[in-house]
Amino acid sequence: MPQVSERPAVEKKDFVIAVLVMIVMVVSSNILVQYPVEFGGLDQVLTWGAFTYPFVFLVSDLSNRRFGPAYTRRVAYVGFIAGVLISVYLSTPRIALASGMAFLCSQLTDITIFARMNQKVWWMPPFVSSFIASAIDTVVFFFLAFYCGALPFVGIDISGIFASFGVADTCESLPWATLALGDYSVKVAMALLALGPYGYLLSKIIPTALSPAFRRG
Repeated sequence: MPQVSERPAVEKKDFVIAVLVMIVMVVSSNILVQYPVEFGGLDQVLTWGAFTYPFVFLVSDLSNRRFGPAYTRRVAYVGFIAGVLISVYLSTPRIALASGMAFLCSQLTDITIFARMNQKVWWMPPFVSSFIASAIDTVVFFFLAFYCGALPFVGIDISGIFASFGVADTCESLPWATLALGDYSVKVAMALLALGPYGYLLSKIIPTALSPAFRRG
């Protein structure tokens, strides 16, 4: 088993790279999710964001292998804050809010599930964690982003909540339920495809002293 002193617990360069890639994936997905796929009638069930957002989970899972869950949560927190702030300018406040809430809920779920399954066969942790976390992300995001009616048990819509804080918001009424279903289907397919690059990069990753994979030797 390697000695902990052979390398630093967490290399700042790798951590910064993980954070930057996470931010790029989140911001680009927040922009692309506003554009339905105008091909073959898919505009009612699919947005372009479905093709980029699954890479968020790839970054998270590789970070989990490299740093362990504690530092991966830091990647998620920084990605969440930066992603929301940047998305406010590049998209809309509603999209930024929906993305931030969905991102944080799904990322923390993904990190927890991945860490608990870390001793399973190599493909199970990334696929199972992404499969479950993507469902959470999809429901939370599309409901908050495109549901224009009054919220259950609240009696006021999201635009009204924004207005109470002095933030102008116009709800773009899209078929969020069908878009969510189409989005999730693509995310699952992309999670399967991502196993290829994950498996390749996994062989290149040396876990840090804080990673469960490192401690197992």
